[in-house]
Amino acid sequence: MNEPASESTLRPPKALLRPVGKTIRDFDMIRDGDRILVAVSGGKDSLTLVTVLRHLATYAPVHFEVGAVTIDPQVEGFDPSPLKEWMAARGIDYYYRTQPLQEEAQERMQGDSFCSFCSRMKRGMMYTAAREGGYNVLALGQHLDDLAESFLMSAFHGGQLRTMQAHYRINAGDLRVIRPFALVRERQLADFAERAGLPVIPDSCPACFGAPTEREHAKALLAAEEDRIPRLFGNLEHTLRPLMAPEGIPDDPEPDS
Repeated sequence: MNEPASESTLRPPKALLRPVGKTIRDFDMIRDGDRILVAVSGGKDSLTLVTVLRHLATYAPVHFEVGAVTIDPQVEGFDPSPLKEWMAARGIDYYYRTQPLQEEAQERMQGDSFCSFCSRMKRGMMYTAAREGGYNVLALGQHLDDLAESFLMSAFHGGQLRTMQAHYRINAGDLRVIRPFALVRERQLADFAERAGLPVIPDSCPACFGAPTEREHAKALLAAEEDRIPRLFGNLEHTLRPLMAPEGIPDDPEPDS
């Protein structure tokens, strides 16, 4: 883990805050009185998200509160428990849940990948934590690179023009899901996490990252094309915007892969 950072080093730069603020405004993500629970895996993206949202809450024109939740799937080689001390030191309302998801997958999974099974199970546990804590919004840390990769995977393997949604309401109707980094590049998050000394947990899920995946292939393809086309992600942002936010706020509109 990186060295602990002071509150001053945790102040996000304007180059990161600008696209986050634009994303929140463009997709009407945060409203007065919202209580936002951030899904924190221990990776750079989610740790940066809880840091950025807490910073924004200090001066935003609307009042909102920020808490965090971590789901420990009890996978060998992955231990997010050190996050407890970091959250406590900052006075963050924190929910830590454990469940042997890898063992359950072996018993219950039918024709599905472990990643998909784990994602569904963790999402359900996050919804439960949000309800128990009185939160009405769940914030996820996916960024523009993630959305671009999902777009390619959907087009190549599913024959559909789809990506992750920036903002939607779950089918039960009581929670909204937001992705404030939908217009932010992954490298911006990596740079901030390193500079701020965030306590990143390496390989936030060894079961998923132990072997190359279709997402890794999409990431490599995009990286190669960006070398050739410097404005690639600017173009992709314009391409993906209609897919991120169809009319209104859709209910559970997209797969979690």
